[in-house]
Amino acid sequence: MHLVTCGSGAPVLFIHGMPTSSRLWNGVISRLCGSYQCFAVDLPGMGQTPGRSYDPDFLRNLAEQIDQIRIANSIDKWHVVGHDAGSAIAVSYAHHFQRHVGCMALLSPALFPELKPFFLLEALRKPILGELLAPLIGQIFWKIAMRRALDGSEQSEQTVRDFYKPFSGLIGPWEFMRVLRWGKPASVLAEIPNFLPSLLIPTLIFHGSQDPAIPEAFARRASELIPNASMVTLESGHFIPLNQPGPVATRLAGFFDRHSFLQREAACA
Repeated sequence: MHLVTCGSGAPVLFIHGMPTSSRLWNGVISRLCGSYQCFAVDLPGMGQTPGRSYDPDFLRNLAEQIDQIRIANSIDKWHVVGHDAGSAIAVSYAHHFQRHVGCMALLSPALFPELKPFFLLEALRKPILGELLAPLIGQIFWKIAMRRALDGSEQSEQTVRDFYKPFSGLIGPWEFMRVLRWGKPASVLAEIPNFLPSLLIPTLIFHGSQDPAIPEAFARRASELIPNASMVTLESGHFIPLNQPGPVATRLAGFFDRHSFLQREAACA
């Protein structure tokens, strides 16, 4: 997986959702890299990482790939932050490699099998129909839906163009379709609610008050199932790291520092 790194200090891994890229975290990372060593990955088929076929062990395989990044950078323990589908990858990684996770943060957490994908994109999951509609749906999604989801600024326009880049060109609409066919939430996310209570990692969950994609009930349910979790609501749409990078960075830094202090106090007691 393509990896972006900057800064020094306690290591933090950032995992984006669908269909974005590591660029999602630029505003947050730029505020944190003075005190933290930040890592942001591009997931398969997005950003600068080549696509790969979906398989039933997709989340487990991604977790193992992510842990190889940790090993390659000689990291014993790092904080893990995920947005949207990246939250599902974050909790899956924590489930398999919990002893290597310090704290965890989940933004707009797409964690539960009852998740209802954006109706326009759901058509792309259907065989034959998806192939036929891919060019039209792709244009509507990138030119209208994504721009409405952001603030319409020049910076947001550039961000959308960067997210769109892997799906441009003649075969781009079908590459977009293949990424969205990673699997149905009902099956891919089926086991997540069962193992959330076993995650003893301090966890901070962000909900956007104007998020049309992830209901507040998902964030609250996650905060109730994960034993050491708390929840914060920000004035934001779905793309919290883009809409509110300053408050997100501030909350993360305070959260990480507080729990690092508590862990040092406990070790000295």
